[in-house]
Amino acid sequence: MRIDAHQHFWRIARGDYGWLTPALAPIYRDFDLPDLAPHLAAAGITGTVLVQAAPTEEETRFLLRLAAESAGVIGGVVGWVDFEAPDVGERLRRLAASPLLCGVRPMIQDIADTDWMLERRLEPAFRAVIDLGLRFDALVQPRHLGNLRRLLDRHPALQVVVDHGAKPAIAKGQREPWAREIRGLARESRAWCKLSGLVTEAGSGWAASDLEPYAGHLLDCFGPARLIWGSDWPVVNLAGGYREWWEATATLLRGLSAQEREAVLGGNAERFYGLQTG
Repeated sequence: MRIDAHQHFWRIARGDYGWLTPALAPIYRDFDLPDLAPHLAAAGITGTVLVQAAPTEEETRFLLRLAAESAGVIGGVVGWVDFEAPDVGERLRRLAASPLLCGVRPMIQDIADTDWMLERRLEPAFRAVIDLGLRFDALVQPRHLGNLRRLLDRHPALQVVVDHGAKPAIAKGQREPWAREIRGLARESRAWCKLSGLVTEAGSGWAASDLEPYAGHLLDCFGPARLIWGSDWPVVNLAGGYREWWEATATLLRGLSAQEREAVLGGNAERFYGLQTG
């Protein structure tokens, strides 16, 4: 089974995508399953993980409805819940009443305070995620990786996947401190990592050779058993598109065995998220 473990849908009229403005012209329109379906078919992908793009529980319920109507294509939804709400546990329980909710993702990259995830007032939220058997998508940047390690020391049962390889500064050719911190996280925790979003960090005009030092480092650190492929569609349209990233992936994974490639391209996502595709 091949799975796209990181894709988005949105309808701009819903009004809660504060980051999505006309300045992002290639993606400033509605995107839904009929737009994605040709890309999935071309790549032989049979299931996806639909990930939140707005910091509202209303959007999460919207995504769960889309998933329920997708005829099994969307195997799980990574939603959003207010981690700071006094009743966060009850909020999560209500959302998790849908078996399609497989994880949650606070938009940590947009929070100015790098230490936010370590605030003690968030402990009920992390405990609820663990107790409900949900996964935690860590939308982080290199500045957060040290704190993510501390968070996992505090909550070793938290099942975490790092989105987009923690967004290394590929366009600037910077590897440190990202490379050191990502290695430490992989070595000292059970975290997984998504091979996704790299082309956006590389910017326009990228080539697979620009991505190789970063993708190779992720493979070296997490191994093919803890690396999960995702398209980050339609955001990937800002730096090429689905087909270009899919073709680059073949280059980046060429050193793996067929079994290892298929794990990265689907088996790992199914195992990590416990998907309901098919």
